[in-house]
Amino acid sequence: MTDIVDWIAVDWGTSNLRAWGLAPDGTVALERSSAKGMGKLTREEFPGALTELLDGVASSRGGPLDVLICGMAGARQGWLEAPYLEAPTDLRGLLDGAVHPQMPDRHIAPAILPGVCQKAGADNVMRGEETQLLGYAALNPGYTGVVCMPGTHSKWAQLSGTRIEHFSTAMTGEMFEILRTHSVLRHSLTGDLDGPGRAEGFAAGAVAGLEHPEQLLGTLFQVRAGSLLSGRQPDWCAGYLSGLLIGTEIGSNRHLIGDQAVPLIGSPALCALYAQVLGMIGAAGAPQDATQIVLAGLKAARSFAA
Repeated sequence: MTDIVDWIAVDWGTSNLRAWGLAPDGTVALERSSAKGMGKLTREEFPGALTELLDGVASSRGGPLDVLICGMAGARQGWLEAPYLEAPTDLRGLLDGAVHPQMPDRHIAPAILPGVCQKAGADNVMRGEETQLLGYAALNPGYTGVVCMPGTHSKWAQLSGTRIEHFSTAMTGEMFEILRTHSVLRHSLTGDLDGPGRAEGFAAGAVAGLEHPEQLLGTLFQVRAGSLLSGRQPDWCAGYLSGLLIGTEIGSNRHLIGDQAVPLIGSPALCALYAQVLGMIGAAGAPQDATQIVLAGLKAARSFAA
């Protein structure tokens, strides 16, 4: 049986690949996913991964199936590098910067959106988050303010409508994993890390990070010292480390947070933690539906075709 769609929207991450078939009215007609993220593929394997995912899907237009891709497929180590747009930039120009990799299967016509970079002494890059930002702008016309995207490499972006003014990256999620698995702190983080003490540890770590983000390097060692001297259990230590890192991230970006709620785009569990820490400084976090956001971004990018 063949599934007929107008076009395909794809979010190609490091770990996973997700695709949505869109009907002519913009509704989702089908959804498919694969574990063949960028990090698991050689460059030569990308066409096959996409063909496999879209097996049995055809275009309602009768020609090649248009596939619009955001994310890590356009990275230097991905399928075909999509050069960055340089911030500040209007995200309505994303499709103009797309690249078009060759496909052995001529029935599929892929286009990969670019990421966004920042230079002039504040070097930074994003790839995938720019499409989320465009999606948020499309769903919230006229929004001006900061947007936080928690994750392995959290992003804080200043958005003015569809224009990204500047952004920063915090390696919060990656630092948690590195410290948990490869530092001296690992000796305090063995066993059940999700026990009842985790919430208490998280709150304590968040306070420390918020109040003294500049003291992170010294405060980190309290994870180890607390288990040695105060009998802190692994769940408390894991919570403390998580809270300390997130608290430091938010504390370091406190100057960007105004009176309006901070949109949070990421996994529901992680966004809930960020909202909790924002609440500790009298701010509000507004978790978003990440799937809805990325779909809105891909739709918006396609709608702004030159």
